[in-house]
Amino acid sequence: MVTSPPKIEVRDLRLAYGHKEVLHGVSFAVPSHEIFGIIGPAQSAKTSLLRCLNRTIEFTPHIHVSGSIRVDGQDVRRVPDVYELRRKIGMVAPLPVGLPLSIYDNVAFAPRCAGLTNRQELEARVEKCLRQAALWDEVKDRLDTLGTKLSGGQQQRLTIARALSHEPEILCLDEFSIAIDPVTTMRIEDVLKELRREITIILVTNLTQQARRLADRTMFLWNGEVVELDRTEVMFSDSPKDRRTYDYVQGNFG
Repeated sequence: MVTSPPKIEVRDLRLAYGHKEVLHGVSFAVPSHEIFGIIGPAQSAKTSLLRCLNRTIEFTPHIHVSGSIRVDGQDVRRVPDVYELRRKIGMVAPLPVGLPLSIYDNVAFAPRCAGLTNRQELEARVEKCLRQAALWDEVKDRLDTLGTKLSGGQQQRLTIARALSHEPEILCLDEFSIAIDPVTTMRIEDVLKELRREITIILVTNLTQQARRLADRTMFLWNGEVVELDRTEVMFSDSPKDRRTYDYVQGNFG
């Protein structure tokens, strides 16, 4: 049996802010077209881990990173073009951050920056991404409206559409549902299930049941260390390998 190489491979990743180490030798691998869940209490360095993947961690002063992160076999810290890396790895933050532009221009912004100027191609890209984010039917007749005028749930879906606009191969979601209602959350979850056919998804969530619904495998990160990583059904069973996993997913702490 031939096993394809992982899309993402992290080995002995360590991250320190100044003298304080927050990731302690984290290792894991993610194959293509998987939804990979990361759960854990606050201050477990989940967001920091995501920011290491596309090197936005470098915007923070006095950080030190060691170990390796490979995407398609290439060390991300040795890529010749960091902007190309960030186009390859889309990121969605916990709170929607809309650009002060129209809905259309929010989605068209990244493709334009990458050199796409053909109007028909731009229009097709905008429509595709808004459809992928389950937003097209709600905004197709008002694309010139400011994106910041949308509701919170719509703005978060616009954020997802914008993240998809540069056609990433990996989509990282950091607590995407923290500020939106349950109905909108479920709509986005349905979107993610469809998107996995095209891209690889890393889902950081404090909602353990969200990981249970979406993730193929789940990693439990606690105080910057991997407590357990397994198929999601095992992690949420009555007998995970580590008692701390059981206590966390049962809500006994966290």
